[in-house]
Amino acid sequence: MAEIKHPLIMKKAILSLASTFFILCSRSQTDGKVVIGTVDSVQSKILEEKRKVWVHVPGGVGNNSKERYPVVYLLDGTAHFSSVVGLIQQFSQVNGNTLCPEMIVVGIANTDRTRDLTPTHVESDPPYMTGDFAKTSGGGDRFLSFIEKELIPYIDARYPTRPYRTLIGHSFGGLTAIHAFLNHTKLFNAYIAIDPSLWWDNMRYLETARARLKGKSFSGTSLYMAYANTLEEGMDISTVEKDSSAMSRHIRSIIALDRDLKSEKRAGLDYQSRYYSDDNHTTVPLIAEYDALRHIFRNYRFNLSTKDFLDPDVDIAAKCQKHYRDLSGFFGYEVLPSESYIKGWADEFFRQKQHAKAEKLYALNVDNHPSSFEAHESLGDYHLAVGDKLRAAESFRKALAIQENEACRKKLNGLMK
Repeated sequence: MAEIKHPLIMKKAILSLASTFFILCSRSQTDGKVVIGTVDSVQSKILEEKRKVWVHVPGGVGNNSKERYPVVYLLDGTAHFSSVVGLIQQFSQVNGNTLCPEMIVVGIANTDRTRDLTPTHVESDPPYMTGDFAKTSGGGDRFLSFIEKELIPYIDARYPTRPYRTLIGHSFGGLTAIHAFLNHTKLFNAYIAIDPSLWWDNMRYLETARARLKGKSFSGTSLYMAYANTLEEGMDISTVEKDSSAMSRHIRSIIALDRDLKSEKRAGLDYQSRYYSDDNHTTVPLIAEYDALRHIFRNYRFNLSTKDFLDPDVDIAAKCQKHYRDLSGFFGYEVLPSESYIKGWADEFFRQKQHAKAEKLYALNVDNHPSSFEAHESLGDYHLAVGDKLRAAESFRKALAIQENEACRKKLNGLMK
């Protein structure tokens, strides 16, 4: 392949390579069916009942790879499971240039929603809501105890998890996310509270929440809070705060907490909020989940500029290593680029005859995945292609020490003649 010299041609090459990545990554089928998760259950002593959870594992529950993944815990799990799994799959596979890591998703199914997702007990139902809300309300702390002491240990023992956890909740679930953020801050690394019901208990919980902010450290914690347009006719976002009616408590309580969170720099907290003027309480979850994941993992993507791609003197491998060192600091454990991702770029630079870049990327895969037959064989193929038979033979021997392979053996024997 001739060296790519024009930016438009270069971008087409990137898209072609990226499309190949996406096609390879996006197929997840079992017996002709597309499967995104499985139903599991945990017998809870704390809640005195069996709790069902919907679990998505990248590549399927039978994934035999050694990869381990961060975990998203999703409240009202059955309602939002498909959309959140879809977003994460798209973000973690988008055009070969990932926006967030592949993640396990645990959707927690409800049994008594009001009991589990409210932090305090109330004696009477809100006048503008239908249903028996008050009777079992106030079990939020027990529910979070179940998550901390039973559900998370169960998921960690049964599934290939990493120690980075995100909690997502909408409405009462958003209230629970805020409650966990304030009172169990280190239980999750990131919290996504979507149109949270901070009006709960006649807005008394809001005052508790605001008090909990004072002097508290949120080092290494992210919070994204979204709120929808629940304004009554004739009101706007600037005038609603002067209202005192029960119908505006929902949005007024969120605005108040948002202001408090922004009023001073909270120690170590990565905070972002957004008002969704075109969405109501029901429609806001999907767009908010999208924006929240983009915000929390905004530094995940490994960006290559036009200069990076075209300039043969740019050390892409060194840039890649720094990027993933920074990511490892963010997550608290070592994060490495996938072997296929780096090999794809190495192959592309080799086709462009940018051999220095290609060699360093093939070597980077060997450094990152020293037990990989493919990594050693690919480096050997590179050395063979550029005429360095001695180093090619060395790489092929290392590959064959890991796994016997007829084609690789033939290449090594050919070099020995």
